[in-house]
Amino acid sequence: MASQSATGTLITVAPTGAEIAKADAPALPTTLEELVTTARACQRAGAAMIHVHLRDEQDRSCLDVGRLREAVAAIRTSTRLLVQLSTGGGVQDTFADRIAVLDARPDSCSLTCGTVNFGDDVFANPWGLITDLYRACQERGVVPEFELFDLGHVATLHRLLDTFGPPPTGRVHADLVMGVPGGVPGTTAALVAMVAALPTEATWSATGVGRTSLPIALAALSAGGHLRVGMEDTLTFARGRAVTDNAELVARAATLAELAQRPAMDPASARVFFGLDAHLSLDEA
Repeated sequence: MASQSATGTLITVAPTGAEIAKADAPALPTTLEELVTTARACQRAGAAMIHVHLRDEQDRSCLDVGRLREAVAAIRTSTRLLVQLSTGGGVQDTFADRIAVLDARPDSCSLTCGTVNFGDDVFANPWGLITDLYRACQERGVVPEFELFDLGHVATLHRLLDTFGPPPTGRVHADLVMGVPGGVPGTTAALVAMVAALPTEATWSATGVGRTSLPIALAALSAGGHLRVGMEDTLTFARGRAVTDNAELVARAATLAELAQRPAMDPASARVFFGLDAHLSLDEA
């Protein structure tokens, strides 16, 4: 059984993603200005980390390292949030471009532990890419968050740790991505099975995609886990009611965490949680 350390709840916001079009969700933050505004609002609502995807002028996934560096700097200037960059990008992005994301020097990055059917597409993550990303994280001191879309991905996580040793700060933290068509279902039973299979030293968050967002949040909190929410994963706040903005999803998660008597971590506590040095140069945002 995985570790349930930390009395507070880490809330990560994933505000944009790579697949949802701005035309289909006008509130989606796709420009840098919108992203920074969203980051500030989500920090106030209770988020401690932001999971970042960028878009280009044609609203496509963008892994340009220069733009990523600009985004990391802008978020750090405006907030205290930990900055986690996606190394998944869009399904069309090359492996080389996905690894180059680490050149932007984020605090953390996503590291998906296996290939998964993603609706009508295939999100490719072969063993060679997984190991190259992991070793780059170790070399550069970037904390990987292991994205697990299926039970077999947990076995790959064990293999990775057994082969290459611990992450750079020693924190093994996974995110259970549940409810993706083609991946593990977004059910409490599936969450329990995933958590039971994790390394004993691991901490974990859970992400419920679409209508599974709220049930998975409740199940995760009841099992001692942490939360990821955001418009990357769900556009519906309640039946028949669209999400207004990312901050309301964060605020709901923070309320649930408070009710579970594990209130939201602030960014400084999250840095300690991940074993990162505190940001001493930023004023309170």
